[in-house]
Amino acid sequence: MIFRAKLAQGRLIRRYKRFLADVQLPDGVVTAACPNTGSMMGCCEPGSRVWLSESDRARRKYRHTWEIVEVGEVMVGINTTLPNALVAEAVASGALAELAGYAGMRREVSFGEERSRIDLLLEHPERPPCYVEVKNVTAAVSGRVALFPDSVSERGRKHLRELMRLKRAGLRPVQLYCVQRGDVGEVRPADAIDVEYGRTLREAIAAGVEVMAYRAKVTPSEIRLEERIPVVCP
Repeated sequence: MIFRAKLAQGRLIRRYKRFLADVQLPDGVVTAACPNTGSMMGCCEPGSRVWLSESDRARRKYRHTWEIVEVGEVMVGINTTLPNALVAEAVASGALAELAGYAGMRREVSFGEERSRIDLLLEHPERPPCYVEVKNVTAAVSGRVALFPDSVSERGRKHLRELMRLKRAGLRPVQLYCVQRGDVGEVRPADAIDVEYGRTLREAIAAGVEVMAYRAKVTPSEIRLEERIPVVCP
């Protein structure tokens, strides 16, 4: 995914009210939309270098959107509205071998007993449909380990329950973690943050739900899924 316009570089002053961030740009301070509802653990330290996109829509209240933060020496994509598009783009280009061979793709399709929406539905007249749930991963700890979730996620647990029901129905459910940082080598459930999510993930794996993670290369000009990394549930 290539950014349509050059991103503005600045320094984070603060993130607040979950959806807002004050950023010092070269020509002054702006309030940017923060498209991330999680805790953003390790990704919202004041003084961090950040990159913002800018909208040309006149009626938009906050013209800037926070896209990337620099953590140590790595750029991390924090915009949780992008992973679905990143995965869809990679599927369409054939970059995700595990999800290749489908004739069509639909997004945000209603399904399930708990009134959910699947992020991607891959279809083929001669194969069972493939339901792909995408989760954005930004948190990481020492040892090149990425963690999900970064806050308690009842929604994430609900989606895993729905995927297990799909598996029992003879369909193909996939949980795909989109890791928007290049300095990690595996994804693990953040048991210390949400023990129930970790328990449900392990239950889903045991039930036959396919679980995979892809790491993205993040730059101020482009974000692109590049490499599959393991999901480890010790």
